[in-house]
Amino acid sequence: MQGLKALVIDDEVDMCWALERVLQGEGIKTHSAHTAEGALAILKRDSPQLAFVDIKLPDMDGIELARLIKASNPSLPMVLISGYYYGDDPVIKKGLEEGLYVGFISKPFEVNEIRSYARRFFPKEGSL
Repeated sequence: MQGLKALVIDDEVDMCWALERVLQGEGIKTHSAHTAEGALAILKRDSPQLAFVDIKLPDMDGIELARLIKASNPSLPMVLISGYYYGDDPVIKKGLEEGLYVGFISKPFEVNEIRSYARRFFPKEGSL
């Protein structure tokens, strides 16, 4: 798991902290951004293998940010996170169907939901 990185994008400092702790517990290095602008700056200088993107950001809609990220980093899997939408919302379903993001997690999230994505994209050595 050495060298594996994830990007956490959420305007709530506590949410970033919580996501980072779960991911770091899985042996994944993390970077956090509290704005879309901050996230895009990190992506210019680093190459994470997974991103968690909050839908409500102060400077841009998270779905719009996901489209920008996908345009410049087409292979970066993203998981959308929101306390405002649910998985069966038409907007969320459309993005999943388009392959814009690989999953969706509602807030408040369960720790195992985050671990599940971490293990899906960062399998431990020796596992299939």
